[in-house]
Amino acid sequence: MIELLTNLFTDYTLRTVALGSGLLGIVSGALGSYAVLRRQSLLGDAISHAALPGIGIAFLLTGSKSPIILLLGAIVAGWFGTIQVMSIVRHTRIKEDTALGIVLSVFFGFGLVILTFIQKMPNASQAGLDKYLFGQAATLIEQDVWVMAGLGVPALLLMGIFWKEFKLLSFDPDYGASLGMPIRVMDILLTTLIVVAIAIGLQTVGVVLMSAMIVAPAAAARQWTDRLGTMVGLSAFFGAISGVVGSIISSAMLKMPTGPTIVLVMSAIAIFSLLFAPNRGVVWTWLRMRSNHRQLQVKAVLEDLYILAQQHENREHAHPIGVLKTMSNGHGGVDRSLEELESQGLAKKVVVVGWALTPKGFDSAHNEFDSESENVRSSN
Repeated sequence: MIELLTNLFTDYTLRTVALGSGLLGIVSGALGSYAVLRRQSLLGDAISHAALPGIGIAFLLTGSKSPIILLLGAIVAGWFGTIQVMSIVRHTRIKEDTALGIVLSVFFGFGLVILTFIQKMPNASQAGLDKYLFGQAATLIEQDVWVMAGLGVPALLLMGIFWKEFKLLSFDPDYGASLGMPIRVMDILLTTLIVVAIAIGLQTVGVVLMSAMIVAPAAAARQWTDRLGTMVGLSAFFGAISGVVGSIISSAMLKMPTGPTIVLVMSAIAIFSLLFAPNRGVVWTWLRMRSNHRQLQVKAVLEDLYILAQQHENREHAHPIGVLKTMSNGHGGVDRSLEELESQGLAKKVVVVGWALTPKGFDSAHNEFDSESENVRSSN
């Protein structure tokens, strides 16, 4: 581990790949939050696939494999594909998810045709374009990182400048329109920034896996908070961590591809968040439901003891546990509930006979159940 951390700062290749992957995670995580909040998770998949023909066309027009040229081609194609989705939804009865599926398949098929044509060209300059399908982060050089920063940092700055507008667009676009905000323009601008975030990650994780870098960090962050600012920050942090950690793991394992490793690390973070986040985590939700169920069982047994105690002059008259189990009528947990009541000093066990309320338990039951009855009667 110490050697890996040392290599992170001293090894040029690992440092470059980790820096580029971390930058990708920050940009895609921050902007992906809006896609998740607007329920446009499939948009990332559609844009990444729609960007593929742009890479091929940019190469055919320029004959260059310069990262900036190919990324600009990807951005233009991805943006055009997104506009087509908006146009289909706006002018037809086709739903957004169907329109996204149409654009995804058509553009991706067109991109594969172009790449196949390029690969059959009689020169060697076309080699390596297929890496945009599945990504090849290990080939990142310092120039690529600068290009990613040159596109990603302005995208983040624009996100900060239009923070209030994007927030309103995500949560209440109708109210924003009533205030005179150009909703359609803001929608196109936000989508364009997401296109940029996707385009800069194609060389790292590829067309096929890029949508995971848009959706997974934001989905993980959403489990931990209800505030947009915190969610965007956490999403960017999770994306950066997955990029750096994935790069380190792939460098330590022989023939381990970096892009898929980054996505697996991000998936692990998302799964952990889905299970253990205190706000929405499955485990904590189950524990809360179990605790609430136990409290209801204890309350039901306390009420049964109170009903039985009212039928005797001696309030501390003991009752067989069999009677309490009969009265439970399926809510169960009588034994555990009695033990809980005993630990709270509300009930006591009378040897041989059974269970009875303590004076404290009787008063507590009287205050709880009789007051509830009075409230019901008064409301009626």
